[in-house]
Amino acid sequence: MKIAFFNSKPYDEKFFNAVNETYNHHIHYFEVHLNEKTAKLAAGFDAVCAFVNDTVDKAVLEQLKAVGISFLALRCAGFNNVDLDAAGQLGITVVRVPAYSPAAVAEHAIGLMMSLNRKFHRSYNRVREGNFSLSGLVGFDMKGKTVGIVGTGKIGVSLAPILNGFGCKVLAYDVKENPEILAMDIPYVSLEDLFAQSDIISLHCPLFKETYHMINADSLCLMKPGVMIINTSRGGLIDTAALIQGLKNKTIGSVGLDVYEEEDSLFFEDLSGTIIDDDIFTRLVTFPNVLITGHQAFLTENALKNIADTTLSNLTTLEQGNPCDNTVALSPA
Repeated sequence: MKIAFFNSKPYDEKFFNAVNETYNHHIHYFEVHLNEKTAKLAAGFDAVCAFVNDTVDKAVLEQLKAVGISFLALRCAGFNNVDLDAAGQLGITVVRVPAYSPAAVAEHAIGLMMSLNRKFHRSYNRVREGNFSLSGLVGFDMKGKTVGIVGTGKIGVSLAPILNGFGCKVLAYDVKENPEILAMDIPYVSLEDLFAQSDIISLHCPLFKETYHMINADSLCLMKPGVMIINTSRGGLIDTAALIQGLKNKTIGSVGLDVYEEEDSLFFEDLSGTIIDDDIFTRLVTFPNVLITGHQAFLTENALKNIADTTLSNLTTLEQGNPCDNTVALSPA
C-alpha cells in the first residue's frame, strides 16, 4: 500500500522504517501538517497517516477522497480532530492506535506530579546558577494524599497501582466502571465528589462534547484549596482561561500539563527563534507552579514501536480486505 505520511518527525521515520521491514508498505514522509492546503499531496496514494494535531475536517476529507484516498490511519488513540460524519459519508475508513503504551503516559503523569510537588524543575535551575537555597521548595508527602483519576481506561488503570505504591488514597470516576480498578479496591465516586475530595486530580479521558472544558470555573469552585491538576490527555478538557484565574487567586496549588487546548500551532515544532503570539499560553508559563511539557507523555521507545506496528498492521489488514479491530465507528452515509 502507498502511504502518505503527514507531519513526520525523525523519530517517526526511524521507528516506522524499522517496523515496515515486516510489512513492506511504500511510505512517503511529508514534514508538513495535513490540512486543506496540503491534502493535495496525497494524490497517487492509497492511505494517509495523520497525527493528533493534523486537521482532518470535512474539507480535508473531501480533498482526500477526490484524490483517491480510501483509508485514514491515525497514529494515535484520539480522533477528536477527525470529522467522523464526513468520513462516513465519503466512505473513508478511519483506523487508530487505541493503546500504544499506557504505562508511558501514566509514568509521565507521575513525573509531573513529583516535579511540581518537590519543585525539581526550579531546584535544577537554581543549582545550575549556584543557588543552593531551599526557600520556596517545600513539598509534601505523597503518602496519604487523595488522588482522583478521571477516566479509567488503560492509562488510568496503569496509573492507579503506581499511586497505590506511594500510599495514596485513590478515587476514580468514569461513565463506565472498570473491573480492574474495582479489583484494586479503588472506589468509584461522582465527578463532583472526586473534585471535592482530591488533593491531586489527574485527567485520563478522551475529548468529546460531554468532556469539553470539564475543568471550568464552576468545577474549580468544588475543589480543595491548593489542588494539583494534571492533564496528559487532551487540552480541551480544561478551560484555560478559568485555569489561569484559579492560579491567580491561588485556589489552584499547581498545574502539570502535557497538552493545551490551542496546541496545534505550538507543539511538536521548534519555535525558540520566534515570538509566540498566544497570550494565554505565554501567561501560563509565567507561573512558577505550572509545569508544561510539549505533548511528550507518549514518547518512549516502547510506545513509538507499538504505534508504528499497530498503524502498519491496521493498514495491512485493510489492504487484505479484512475487518480491522481498530476501526473507528463512523456515522453512516
